[in-house]
Amino acid sequence: MRTIAQERAGHALERVNSLLRKPEEFRKLYRSYVDSLGPAIVMNGLGQALAVELSAAGSKSDNPHRAVYLNVQSWLCRADGVSPPAGDLLSAIIEHDEDLYLHAQAEALSWLEWHKKFCRAYLPAKDGTRE
Repeated sequence: MRTIAQERAGHALERVNSLLRKPEEFRKLYRSYVDSLGPAIVMNGLGQALAVELSAAGSKSDNPHRAVYLNVQSWLCRADGVSPPAGDLLSAIIEHDEDLYLHAQAEALSWLEWHKKFCRAYLPAKDGTRE
């Protein structure tokens, strides 16, 4: 049986691997958005940080901001996640109590630690490097 840390790492890597077929500019932008999401969550809270990602995506379905949101949602809204599968993450965290919100925020930050490491390993930075 895998630990929750192994589950997080596996999911985070799977999500990065799914981006490898995207154009380089998409991958660069995605990585920069992931790098800034953790501090945004800490400063503004999970709900506001994710709302900003959706707002920045606009109506475009294939957008790096939307991909960030959907990847966080796919981790938090899974069968044994903090919210039921196939639900909208923002709706779930708004409709539930503070305990769920804080749990979702902590879980998002824990998942993001792995995801950010894999992004730095596999996706180019804005300047074209991997550092």
